[in-house]
Amino acid sequence: MSEGLKKILIIKPSSLGDIVLTLPALTALRKSFPDAKISWLIRPEFAPLLENHPHLTEIIPFDRRFLGKAWFHLGALGSLISLIRRLRQAKFDAVIDFQGLFRTASLARLSGCKKRFGIANAREFAHLFYTHKITQTQDCIHLVDYYLKIIQAVGASELDVHFVLPHHPEAAEAIGGLLASHGITPDNYVVFVPGSAQEDKRWPIERFAELAEKISAQYGLSLIAVGTESEAGLIQKLQNLSKVTIENFAGRTSLSELICLLKRSRLVVSNDTGPGHIAAALSTPLVLMFSWSNPARIAPYERSECIVAREPYTRGRKIKSTDPKHNVDTITVDEVYQKVREQIKVQ
Repeated sequence: MSEGLKKILIIKPSSLGDIVLTLPALTALRKSFPDAKISWLIRPEFAPLLENHPHLTEIIPFDRRFLGKAWFHLGALGSLISLIRRLRQAKFDAVIDFQGLFRTASLARLSGCKKRFGIANAREFAHLFYTHKITQTQDCIHLVDYYLKIIQAVGASELDVHFVLPHHPEAAEAIGGLLASHGITPDNYVVFVPGSAQEDKRWPIERFAELAEKISAQYGLSLIAVGTESEAGLIQKLQNLSKVTIENFAGRTSLSELICLLKRSRLVVSNDTGPGHIAAALSTPLVLMFSWSNPARIAPYERSECIVAREPYTRGRKIKSTDPKHNVDTITVDEVYQKVREQIKVQ
């Protein structure tokens, strides 16, 4: 399968946490095909996660929102045609669609590549566009393992799990300045991630406030809350509820700067959302809370000590649970604080 494999396209446009879980597959491909040109189709807002990555040759932007207007917007239609032309001209030897949706699978087909790999039970009939459909079995419930199984079908042989994120010196410098401007000592702070794009993944903000007071009283660490610009109000509420100082960094860091902030953190406490998964990939001490999403599929890889969840490994291969006992508000402050103590103790 791997003979003559010189040009490989990875399709994984979103979301942030899912892209992080795909990083070991990229590194495994590079180790297996050291001379190959490896491209990655990704949405522009997530591209900084891959910029200057040592194992990637190029980033191909995929502006889904703009291109989705192609049926009525001439500019978007022209951009879509240009993207398809670029994919076809690249003459890829293998295309791997880790997203598993109609739009990504159809782009794989439109690329003209004769070897297209994807998820066997992909949604929206996406599997119809693949020439090679890889089944998820009991031994690869975790997406990292499943993605490695997919690239093994491509011909990869180096399948060790390594999370590699690019280093941005200018981002590290910017974070150093931001911390200094708030009087925060590097490596002596805790980062909270209280938001999530999906509200039912958010641990009650009142409990984050209570947790902050416990951490401050016991460890005297500085406290920072991060999020998107639209989550600034949520973090403001957290500040109002808490009796201790929590710095509001919502919307104040680029993605590259956020990576640096998380890397230098003493501890991260997060909902099941992108920044939490970045912290997991960085091996930062971490407490990650799960609700309806299945931890067995996406929890920090081989870091079970980091997670707080109900029945984390007995939900089978389900993506989503509808059982109320898995709701995020069933997680108590004491449970999270106990994990915090364990994570700080092992440092």
